[in-house]
Formats: sequence, C-alpha cells, structure tokens
Amino acid sequence: MTTITIDNKEYELESLSEEAKAQLASLQFVDAELQRLNARSAVLQTARIAYSKALNDALVQAPGTDDLVFGSTH
Repeated sequence: MTTITIDNKEYELESLSEEAKAQLASLQFVDAELQRLNARSAVLQTARIAYSKALNDALVQAPGTDDLVFGSTH
C-alpha cells in the first residue's frame, strides 16, 4: 500500500477520507505550481542580470554619471 508522511506521521493513502484526498491533491498542485514559479523566477532573474550587464556595456558613460542605479525610484 502507498503511504504518505504528514507531520512525521505515516498514513495509508487508501485509508484517507475523500476530503483528505482532495486536500492532499490541492496541496500537491500548489507545491508543483510554486516549484514551477520559483524556476521561472530564477530564469527571469538570470535574464535581468544579463540585460543589466548588456546595458552597462552599451552605455558610454560621461564623467559624473558613475551613480547610475537600476531599479531606483528616483
């Protein structure tokens, strides 16, 4: 039989109520979505760093413009 562990306690999957099975399925879906979104966030952060570096490389900075800060609200 398939068992799952929740809060360090093992449960037989087949013995769970329909409500518990539905909640488990929802929890598994949310966990998978969070994992997918975290992976997407990592890709976007990497792209942002690359674009920021490319922009810095493309800029010809005049004297006195050394304080260029990305993401600044000023």
